[in-house]
Amino acid sequence: MIEQLEPVSGAHFAFTDRWGGVSAVPYEELNLGGAVGDDPEAVRVNRARAAGALGIDPGRVVWMNQVHGPDVAVVDEPWGDRPVPRVDAIVTTRRGLPLAVLTADCTPVLLADPVAGVVAAAHAGRPGMVAGVVPAAVKAMIELGADPARITARTGPAVCGRCYEVPEAMRAEVAAVEPAAFAETSWGTPAVDVTAGVHAQLERLGIRDRQASGVCTRESGDHYSYRRDRTTGRLAGYVWLDGYDGP
Repeated sequence: MIEQLEPVSGAHFAFTDRWGGVSAVPYEELNLGGAVGDDPEAVRVNRARAAGALGIDPGRVVWMNQVHGPDVAVVDEPWGDRPVPRVDAIVTTRRGLPLAVLTADCTPVLLADPVAGVVAAAHAGRPGMVAGVVPAAVKAMIELGADPARITARTGPAVCGRCYEVPEAMRAEVAAVEPAAFAETSWGTPAVDVTAGVHAQLERLGIRDRQASGVCTRESGDHYSYRRDRTTGRLAGYVWLDGYDGP
């Protein structure tokens, strides 16, 4: 149900797959996205199950209203009754406050500087990667005391460059911004590798501790893929720091 990665100095990273939840077809089973047409009660149960498996409070998880842009919000508590902002990255210095990112082919990016006590979650699809959402998240972390040399970066399951077919003109536009994203499908047509682009951006920012998932969502029946199925659920990536700052 959940791949919980090795903690780094009290920073925790986790990525879900599609199993272990209660959602019906076509969202089976562990859909964590609340805006894809699934039964809201099923999503609530799924989020509670995922949080329980991670040992975190589902009511404290901070989600985003993701729009494929570069905007970042700094948070210190759950949204509660407030509107969830239209951002694609969130950053916190609050220990014990889990941040979450939803994906179904896009690259989920989890970042942590445990020494500074700063973590971030970012949603990097093709438009967001080009717009610079990951550098924007790192910039916000630095403004809160993080040092790129100490930041740990983990990216989760995403569509790979062998499967993310795009028109030739789109590939050229993306590669003009991020050459590392230039790719070709396994069947020989133009493609984009968003995860490769994200890792190139992280490297230029001075972040050396980086790991990428080996899972391609389009190829894996254990993961949701919008490009493969269109109507489908959403995976989640979670990042948080040990401790509890309250409230």
